[in-house]
Amino acid sequence: MMRPSLLIRQLRIRPACSPRLFSVNRYSTATSTAAAAQTPPTVPAGEKPYYITTPIFYVNAAPHVGHLYTMVLTDVLKRWQQLHGRPAKMCTGTDEHGMKIQQAAAAADMDPRTFCNTGANSFKSLANLSQCSWDTFIRTTDKEHHDAVQYFWQMLLQRDYIYAGKHEGWYSVGDETFYTEGGVEHTLDPATGRKIVLSKETGRVVEWTSETNYHFRLSAMKEKLLEFYKANPEFVVPAARYADVVAAVEAGLDDLSVSRPRDRLTWGIPVPNDDTQTIYVWLDALVNYITASGYPWTPGQERSGGWPADLHVVGKDIVKFHAIYWPAFLLALDIPPPKQVLTHAHWTMNRKKMSKSDGNVVNPFYAIQRYGVDSMRFYMARDGGIHDDGDYSNEHIVERYRHELQFGLGNLTNRVCGVNFDLDLARAEAFTDVWTLSTRDQLMKALPTTTAIDVAEQMAALDVPTAVKTIMSIIHETNKYIQHSAPWSLRKPEQKSEQNMVIFLSAECVRVAGIMLQPFMPDKAKAVLDQLNVAPEKRSFDFAAYGKDDSYGVGTKGKKGLIFPPLSE
Repeated sequence: MMRPSLLIRQLRIRPACSPRLFSVNRYSTATSTAAAAQTPPTVPAGEKPYYITTPIFYVNAAPHVGHLYTMVLTDVLKRWQQLHGRPAKMCTGTDEHGMKIQQAAAAADMDPRTFCNTGANSFKSLANLSQCSWDTFIRTTDKEHHDAVQYFWQMLLQRDYIYAGKHEGWYSVGDETFYTEGGVEHTLDPATGRKIVLSKETGRVVEWTSETNYHFRLSAMKEKLLEFYKANPEFVVPAARYADVVAAVEAGLDDLSVSRPRDRLTWGIPVPNDDTQTIYVWLDALVNYITASGYPWTPGQERSGGWPADLHVVGKDIVKFHAIYWPAFLLALDIPPPKQVLTHAHWTMNRKKMSKSDGNVVNPFYAIQRYGVDSMRFYMARDGGIHDDGDYSNEHIVERYRHELQFGLGNLTNRVCGVNFDLDLARAEAFTDVWTLSTRDQLMKALPTTTAIDVAEQMAALDVPTAVKTIMSIIHETNKYIQHSAPWSLRKPEQKSEQNMVIFLSAECVRVAGIMLQPFMPDKAKAVLDQLNVAPEKRSFDFAAYGKDDSYGVGTKGKKGLIFPPLSE
């Protein structure tokens, strides 16, 4: 039974948690291996780092290829900012509370804490193995997060956005959310023939639940949300999903149940001053983004930890929580919402949704072990879906590797460093402006700069798959150019200058492509730039244009490397 007197008293007391500033990396003993290998630029006084997040992953099951995709996509976008010289911070982690965890731990005959430790370690291992350069790995079972959530609750309570009341509705344990009558469908279980009720949105089973708990006045946030959407027309990407969000809010919002009876859900953060209730797992989970940025903030330090987030990267199945509930919670407390939410599609296999029962779930650890981390990062970024689901295929991974990386980028890099070509001499001659360029040569000269401009626009629009394909198009065009020009046949002394021209124009395309591929394939892109002997300080996006580097190529004559060795089948 709810205790209304406690609710009234909470409105009159000060928050249980005093504001304080937490250090960014307090949730882990160290940053990721990938992040530790970098020397991030310092944040100028008064500015905030670019702050990007993955969702925190639910530990009720092992990581799958969808989790890998989200990590890689987020990491690529973080590294792209760093490529431009901007300090950037990435947060990932695990969601460890709620009914699903409580039930999964019981099914595994483990106490919830031990169960969560195992799951969190697995997700952290995947983040590190995939070279995800996280700065904070947050767990909702961390004490700091526990305190931040209770403080956030108290603030909502003091502003009268939380009240006690009876709630009835269709509840899905799998989705950890209630659905209205219009959000469910009554049907028959094909296996048993019994009547069941399913969520129209996710297809999961729901059950009728009636309970007394706390509610958030989501209905009161309709106009604030619509004003925010109008002022931020690119808040959700892609635009089609944003249109669905706006339409849902325009249609009206019901108040949101934000607690569960503790006698039914014990594994979660207790409601402050009411030991009969547990805070709703989604309210708990969403607060992680501000917890990791130092919430509750010391006055004047709100931006130092990165808030407001520049980008949340989430799957399309949790758009409602991130684009409606989360900004509503924040706006209720006059906290600025995140600047953007990138919602990506899912992975299928043979155009069919992955599921354990069908035996088509991809283990990301095995995939990385088989194909290599950079190869998987490249494939995920290139073939992953933003608008539409990507279809996972081992054959496609091999094809991309052989055609675009091994025989594309790797072969071209070796060509420009051939034993008969002196790239250092060719570069020196390029800056004397003695060449007579044909129309095709002029197009090749323009290609590095125009490609970099196109890729920058695509990345700004968060169109990562197109950006990868655009970068690789320069490799394809350069291979055609060098094959057509056949510099190895230009052996006469009077043809040396023409040979140098072909080699330098080709090398410029490889150099610029290598610079832009660094966020996607950190190790392999480094190997390409190392082979061209590009100085470390000249690998930022500022140098991704024709003629921007006048010192590389020294000692590259005859320097070959097996950057992309044959895949072992």
